[in-house]
Amino acid sequence: MLPLRLDRASPSPLASQLADGVRRLILDGVLSAGDRMPATRRLAGDLGVSRAVVERGYDQLLAEGWLAARTGAGTWVAEGPGEWEASGATGRRRTPPRTERPLVMMDAGTPWIDPRHQAVWRRAWREVSAATPPRGYDDPRGLAELRHLVAERLGRTRGLRVDADEVRITGGTGAGLRHLLAVLPAGPVAVEDPGYRAAVAVIRAAGRPVRDLPALEPVASLEGCAASYLTPAHQHPLGRVMPAADRLTALAAARAAGVVLVEDDYDSEFRYDVAPVPALTSLDRERVAYLGTASKSILPSLRLGWSVLPDDLLDAYDAHRRLTHDAPPWPVQRAMVTLLRDGYVDSVVRSARQVYAERAPRVVAALEPFAELAGPVAGMYSTWLLPHEGAVRARRAAERAGFRVNLLRDYCRSARLSGLVVGFGGPTDAELDRALAVLVDALAESPGNEGDATAV
Repeated sequence: MLPLRLDRASPSPLASQLADGVRRLILDGVLSAGDRMPATRRLAGDLGVSRAVVERGYDQLLAEGWLAARTGAGTWVAEGPGEWEASGATGRRRTPPRTERPLVMMDAGTPWIDPRHQAVWRRAWREVSAATPPRGYDDPRGLAELRHLVAERLGRTRGLRVDADEVRITGGTGAGLRHLLAVLPAGPVAVEDPGYRAAVAVIRAAGRPVRDLPALEPVASLEGCAASYLTPAHQHPLGRVMPAADRLTALAAARAAGVVLVEDDYDSEFRYDVAPVPALTSLDRERVAYLGTASKSILPSLRLGWSVLPDDLLDAYDAHRRLTHDAPPWPVQRAMVTLLRDGYVDSVVRSARQVYAERAPRVVAALEPFAELAGPVAGMYSTWLLPHEGAVRARRAAERAGFRVNLLRDYCRSARLSGLVVGFGGPTDAELDRALAVLVDALAESPGNEGDATAV
């Protein structure tokens, strides 16, 4: 029996705890290369958990290269990568050697930024340097001028008619969600599965259970929940637009349960197959909380976003933020004023939309012979269904070539899906072509290139 301990009281999922424990045993030298791992059924019995928990933990370790497996031969500890050493009782590890170059991110959240617009970017920061900062903590709602510009943009691009007094500036979507959770009644939060991993992490960090909602099914009931987190304009990561009937069903379920729907509208402006879909919030301002972000249109590291909340939550929300001083830095807000006022954001969105519209067919043409599209291609990524073994092989090949591509299974909690999430916003055109060639070669080598992409 492996010396593993799983803590059901921990906010960390049991499968993640299992994976962490096995990694530690390998690093400490308790497990060595070639050691056979217990069968999933036996280890599940030893730990008192379901077999699915052990399988998810093993899958994570297989994806990371700590374990190796072959059908009919079991699972064993893989050969060490060379930069790690066991160090006896101390459990310490050598610092891994610094890689020569960082991986090119081909994920769902790294955008393409047109370098032709850098003059406006530089002007924004010059204005910041000449402006007078506030003497103390600024308005927790955000700069008044910025809230006015965001309100105008929401009405123009998202069909959301709001006043500046209804907009709150946040440190990105995660911060907006965290602040909202602080003022909601106790209870779990229902989240699409597969779904946005960062949102799940924020919810769990707030001490709230996560209830899985099948991502492609209507929301039937939200009884017992405090809120439900959704990505209706572009489901993350499967890509579909929530149908009108499903939107009404979700609103009806929220009204019946007396809960808030949290709409994460992360990249709706980048549709190039159809016009941007109006925000769900426009259908019911008193039942839906809206979260927007500058990460996809300007820069993820800017860490800036905005919220539009139901009226009955605003006072508590503002009081919480005033108490915690948890607001975006004044210089970032001030720069965003210039970027919106001078048309930088509109220009970047238009040019990025054109780039994504040109790149998407190239990705589809390359990968369609080997995998199945999970949903419409929009924004800066596409999601592909294929057997997990082939997805892991492709991901490893991409990483060896200098590219980071995510596994669909990493977005799943109870969903039985596998495949790749391939972003095309971060790389240059030449890098995208190289990455696609690597993925195609790896997928073409998959035995029979067949299997069930919904298998655990």
